[in-house]
Amino acid sequence: MLFPALEKLNKFYSHFSGDDNVLILINADPDAIASAMAVKRLLWHRVAGVTISRINVIKRPDNLAMIRLLGANLVHIEEIDKNKYSRFVIVDSQPGHNEAFTAFKYDIVIDHHPETDTDAGFKDIRPGYGATASIMTEYLRAARIKPSYKLATALYYAIKTDTSDFERKALVEDVRAFQFLFRHANIHIARKIEQAELSFDFLKYFKYAFENMRKRKDRIFVHTGQVINPDVCVLLADFFMRINSIKWSIVSGVCGNHLVVIFRNDGLRKNAGRVAKESFGHIGSAGGHKSMARAEIPISALNGHPDLKSDEMVLKWIIAQIEKRAGKK
Repeated sequence: MLFPALEKLNKFYSHFSGDDNVLILINADPDAIASAMAVKRLLWHRVAGVTISRINVIKRPDNLAMIRLLGANLVHIEEIDKNKYSRFVIVDSQPGHNEAFTAFKYDIVIDHHPETDTDAGFKDIRPGYGATASIMTEYLRAARIKPSYKLATALYYAIKTDTSDFERKALVEDVRAFQFLFRHANIHIARKIEQAELSFDFLKYFKYAFENMRKRKDRIFVHTGQVINPDVCVLLADFFMRINSIKWSIVSGVCGNHLVVIFRNDGLRKNAGRVAKESFGHIGSAGGHKSMARAEIPISALNGHPDLKSDEMVLKWIIAQIEKRAGKK
């Protein structure tokens, strides 16, 4: 394992010099944050400076706890002057994944999502891996770097999160990385991050969901209306899957200029990613895995239908789209 990793590490290092100021861009979530921290450690004393920049606003309590407890210093992209940087790196994502990434030309792309039309001096894209953090752990081991407890905890938590405790697709390489990190991570801090899922601001959405959910046989549908963050829908969708009679949980909300629809199922039914794509891929971005998926539809693509001021009408429309295009099961 280490010989191919060493070869990739050397190619990675060949793109940097001691005078470089490096900007790492991420769509901040546990895997992206941890992977960016790993790149920063790899470049320690090898370049003039490294900055990690996020394109998103972070509101999930567990992500905020991760940043606070592990000392991840992230700068929002709006505060970045790209002229100050000579090298650009993107991890756990690719330039085509978000419009905010397209303002930069990348020297390095490291990711575990399926490859898109990505142009970079160095690419390490491994769709089979459960987490980018597993790839970065291989780099650290090849460089013979013993991670600090903060970095090890970040990478450990990232793998745990992105593989859903290894319930989702993963490789033996993910397991090896996890086992290595377990020896260096602070498990108590990881548990504290994991338990910080909710804030008081989120509780009102749970109340609304309980009062307005629609149950159809073994499926629960909820439209929450306006949400402060799409992660509210994710938390609700995951919560409803804990009910033993529920096999599908579909939760939607409006955030900014998009209607977001989150899909969860028990992994035994129709592929959630395929259902999301068939239902909403024609008007927005949609896809995912067998048991979890997501669709994001620009408000402009709805042409006023449904009326977003009526949560009931939106919910009826979402159900109709799913049943019409993906079938009732």
